[in-house]
Amino acid sequence: MTSPRAHPARITGALALPLLLASLVMGCSADPAGRASTPPPKATATPVPSAAPASIEKIASMTGCAAEMRTEADELREAVCVTPEGNWIVTTFPTEKLKQTWLDTASMYGGTYLVGPRWAIGAKPPLLKKLRTKVGGEVQELRGMS
Repeated sequence: MTSPRAHPARITGALALPLLLASLVMGCSADPAGRASTPPPKATATPVPSAAPASIEKIASMTGCAAEMRTEADELREAVCVTPEGNWIVTTFPTEKLKQTWLDTASMYGGTYLVGPRWAIGAKPPLLKKLRTKVGGEVQELRGMS
């Protein structure tokens, strides 16, 4: 099990330039022996699209979902989706910070979610894997209280 990813700290001011330069130098380093680098391995996994926008309506149309709204609030919107493959819940947020707060709270109860920019989908893991091929995102398994 993995915990939800923490947001990286924002790097500003005097630290930003040295870190940028260091990454450029490392990425541009030549092999001192003049050997050709080996090509990267070919990917064999199913390609995943970039994550869908944070709209229940857009996610519903991409997945063939008949979304039934159950919550409309300033902090989030939530709908139940009914599909032949199974039922699931999609929650969208106006900001990433609200999404992260929601995920932090959900981690107390555990569960597996497909998470994208300002949205999360809750369903059984096999269904989340299928949905990921349609809307992108990352599957996150949240820990429950032990």
